[in-house]
Amino acid sequence: MSRIVRIIAFGLGILGGVTASQLPEYSQQYRQRLGGAIDELNRVIAQFDAGAAANGETQESAIARLRSNPDDFVSRQGVAMEGNVDRLRRLQGHREVMMQAGPFARIAFMVRDGDRDVMEAAYRDFEPAMPVTEEGLLATAAGFIAVWGSLLLLAGFVRSLRRRSRARSTARA
Repeated sequence: MSRIVRIIAFGLGILGGVTASQLPEYSQQYRQRLGGAIDELNRVIAQFDAGAAANGETQESAIARLRSNPDDFVSRQGVAMEGNVDRLRRLQGHREVMMQAGPFARIAFMVRDGDRDVMEAAYRDFEPAMPVTEEGLLATAAGFIAVWGSLLLLAGFVRSLRRRSRARSTARA
């Protein structure tokens, strides 16, 4: 019985390792998406700023003008542009922190504070990759050890409970 448990634990450990090895790849694809979102927002805002400047306005005054317009559609455009500007600042700050962080810190930061829209888009298009970086290999090993070790510990705990139960049954008889 214990041999079967070890084989199952080893197989699931490998599965855990393979799964964990994809975290650095997902983080890398997330960073690429993040850069794309920043580039696109920069383009939209630059276009808006050019239109505002052509009318003698700053970005802030053009947004305020749109937001105060009595036409609901126009007012919503001002709110949307203000949201774009805020989102760009947030994403740029997030990207800066990720670029300065170490490999595993990037993963932790992405999981903890990642932009949900960018994370979902990266997940939809995610393509697994072989972990050939140090970060990927360490994540593979950590995933394997975590799953394999946890299963062996659990199996040992269950065995010890069974032994105690048998010992009590034998002592009562």
